[in-house]
Amino acid sequence: MAKDAHPSFEVATVKPADPNETGNFIVGGHRIVIESQTVNDLISFAYAVHREQVVDGPAWLGTERFDIDGQADLPGVANLHQVQEMLQKLLEDRFDLKLHRDKRNLSIYAIKVTKGGPKLAHSAENAYGLPTQSGHGQGSQQQRKFTNNSMSDFALGMQAYLDRPVVDETGLSGRYDFTLKWTPDTSVTSEANAAPGIFTAVQEQLGLKLEATKGLVDVLVIEHIEKPSPN
Repeated sequence: MAKDAHPSFEVATVKPADPNETGNFIVGGHRIVIESQTVNDLISFAYAVHREQVVDGPAWLGTERFDIDGQADLPGVANLHQVQEMLQKLLEDRFDLKLHRDKRNLSIYAIKVTKGGPKLAHSAENAYGLPTQSGHGQGSQQQRKFTNNSMSDFALGMQAYLDRPVVDETGLSGRYDFTLKWTPDTSVTSEANAAPGIFTAVQEQLGLKLEATKGLVDVLVIEHIEKPSPN
């Protein structure tokens, strides 16, 4: 899809998810399938914030799950920012979402550079190219590859694995390529060469650290939202 395109959902089915269904997010061609996601998660993805930055909404935003199956009104494969824009429009249209931005003092993780300095390679990609993050779980371990990422991009990507918003306070302005391997705290492993936990991994592998603190961050204040009508 053209990078300057602003797609919407041409048609989309929204319905309550099967409680036994596993959450999933699939983009194939101009079709987008979202399975078993809470509205809180949908808003977090669409607006690139941590779920703790979505405030003042009803309790069901974090408990009731929905399936969305739709296709874009333009040909081609939508990039990340275009999928987010499509989902913002769908939330406004089908959930009657109304919100405004504000700032609040929340518990956060601040990404900072360690005393030894960063262990990051400058990206060989076009500085104006889109950042990518990819990876998978292998056994009890997680691995993520970051390409052409700014530290703000990295902070945003890490929010999916942490219990609070992540804020870049490194002062690093470049774009970087790197890989991060870690063992989630919920995993039990007896592997001799298992990767460390995420906090140690960030420090040892990247020369950065995640520091628990409080800070003023952007929040999305829910003014109004409704459950979608069956379709």
